[in-house]
Amino acid sequence: MNFTHIVFDVDGTLLDSEKTGMVSLQQTILSELGKEMTLQELYPYFGIPSFQAVLKLGFKDPEKAALLWEENFQALTYLTKPFDGIEDVLKFLYKKGVVMGVITSRNRPEFESDRHLSEWMPYFALTICAEDAPKHKPAPDPMWLFLEKTGADPANVLFVGDTSNDQICAHAAGTSFALAIWGTRNGKDLPAEFYLERPRDLLTL
Repeated sequence: MNFTHIVFDVDGTLLDSEKTGMVSLQQTILSELGKEMTLQELYPYFGIPSFQAVLKLGFKDPEKAALLWEENFQALTYLTKPFDGIEDVLKFLYKKGVVMGVITSRNRPEFESDRHLSEWMPYFALTICAEDAPKHKPAPDPMWLFLEKTGADPANVLFVGDTSNDQICAHAAGTSFALAIWGTRNGKDLPAEFYLERPRDLLTL
């Protein structure tokens, strides 16, 4: 199928940032709660807005915890890397005239502070961060906003992501979903129209 619009999640799809996010959260929990948690225990908090995560974790001062987590995250950004081949895919799709966008659980400062995302901004017609829609993933609101702003037909839109939040958001808004196998821990367990082993597999659609 020829999609006219492709929307990407960021963490676990464009960027391999799991270690950065989880280790920085691990440090924050140890500092503020005096508790050690494994990366496996923290994975459910990966891919949701940071303030939602600190609320779920029960910090006494969620705002302080969110700020500290951001500081720790920024100190570890050297661990974040683009997935192999993703930049070449973005360049190719852009040259082909595909309208691309981003829907991410990062807030705007977190999004704009990443050097890779900053370099890729010219490829994206629209970027939707955690604070840009009334509700965030898994609600369809961010995708509805993308559709409204771009005028895209949902039937011609593909959302590429790595979590159930991405999948639910895509399908609730009436768009197709492709699971980024390269960044997910879900294997092929999520319902998707496409299962992509590598970023370049996008080029076959």
